[in-house]
Amino acid sequence: MSFTPSSVYLVVMGVAGCGKSSLGAALAQAEGLPLIEGDDHHSPASREKMRQGIALTDADREGWLSTLGQLLQARPQGVVLTCSALKKMYRDRLRDACPGLRFVFLEIDRPHAGQRVAARAGTHFFSSALVDSQFATLESPLGEAGVLRLDALLDLTTLQQQASAWLAMKETA
Repeated sequence: MSFTPSSVYLVVMGVAGCGKSSLGAALAQAEGLPLIEGDDHHSPASREKMRQGIALTDADREGWLSTLGQLLQARPQGVVLTCSALKKMYRDRLRDACPGLRFVFLEIDRPHAGQRVAARAGTHFFSSALVDSQFATLESPLGEAGVLRLDALLDLTTLQQQASAWLAMKETA
């Protein structure tokens, strides 16, 4: 697989409720890229665990990360992927699959994440009981190469504009 150096490969990451799906869709539209919604690729067993409020293990995420890596590789023109990517080893797996992969980290505090997840109850499989486990699992990507931190509490237009400006700056660097 050869990646076009000018193509954008981006993961919008963070804990549940940070706004990955909303920003991912906005960025994909703004950048003219396809969107891969990471949640769509969890196994039925993993979805059921999360629905029941049972946190996924590294083993549960193994096949999911492999699938996401394959999906990244299948998009030579670039892509925006939404994925929690909570641990460095998960991000490294995705980086191994897609050299040059960059991450937008939507940082949010526990109370706001909990409110957002609770507000989507009934429309999303993720149980609000799992928000604490997301924060316990999160290994901040700050300090890793190719990572932009954004305040998840900013409005969507501002987030998209900041991320697009960062992408444009990286392309000309």
